[in-house]
Amino acid sequence: MFKNLAIGAAFALALAPAASFAAGGGEQHIEDFAFSFEGPFGKYDQNQLQRGLQVYTEVCASCHGLQYVPLRTLGDEGGPGLPEDQVRAYATGFAVLDEESNRHLYDAENDIFRPLIASDHFPANHTAGAPDLSLMAKSRAGFHGPYGLGINQLFKGIGGAEYIASLLIGYTGEEKEEAGSVLYENTAFPGGWISMAPPLYGEDVEFADGHSNDLHHEAEDVAAFLMWAAEPKMMARKQAGFVGVLFLTILASLLYLTNKRLWAPHKGKKH
Repeated sequence: MFKNLAIGAAFALALAPAASFAAGGGEQHIEDFAFSFEGPFGKYDQNQLQRGLQVYTEVCASCHGLQYVPLRTLGDEGGPGLPEDQVRAYATGFAVLDEESNRHLYDAENDIFRPLIASDHFPANHTAGAPDLSLMAKSRAGFHGPYGLGINQLFKGIGGAEYIASLLIGYTGEEKEEAGSVLYENTAFPGGWISMAPPLYGEDVEFADGHSNDLHHEAEDVAAFLMWAAEPKMMARKQAGFVGVLFLTILASLLYLTNKRLWAPHKGKKH
């Protein structure tokens, strides 16, 4: 009896994620994008990150912040790679409350603001109640994580960038009103309906490098940028992992050869 109960409980727990997802309204459709940073030897595309930064700045930043990302990292190697003067100029496009100057002010209408500098973080944005995007690509999972196969996660990651890009291109144009709020049908969102209006329509920005700015490419570029924002040291970790595996392989080979050399003369001897 207890054995049957244990098996039944395990089966119920295994089905719990699927059951709750089915109750949400249907299966998600996550498109497989061929991002350059996928795989054990993948790297961020610097031009793509710069385009994604532009999409974020001109479209997404009006509602979403990146409060955990330092502005100075925009110039890091392996990231967008902006020159130092461009990073400083970009930072001045944002303004935050100057806490030092406002310390003795008691009238909020006279608050003093200052432009950001490169050592500051991207500002938070709470005006629309929208989630911060700093870790969005890590907190979300696409078709190969976290319930996917381990080998897929090793070579492709958890699919957060695919989820973001699929969400941005997943609007069907259908709308409905529910509890006084307008919902938009989206094939990538769990449940099929999302409260965020379509942020991208295609040709929302003009890229300096002449790259295509249709909806698909804009979504892919900003998703890649948000993947970098969540995992700025991904390339360094991949390199360290590769060196570690290579070192362990060499060490294992040396231990095997040493063991064979030490014990070979003693094998087969009778005591």
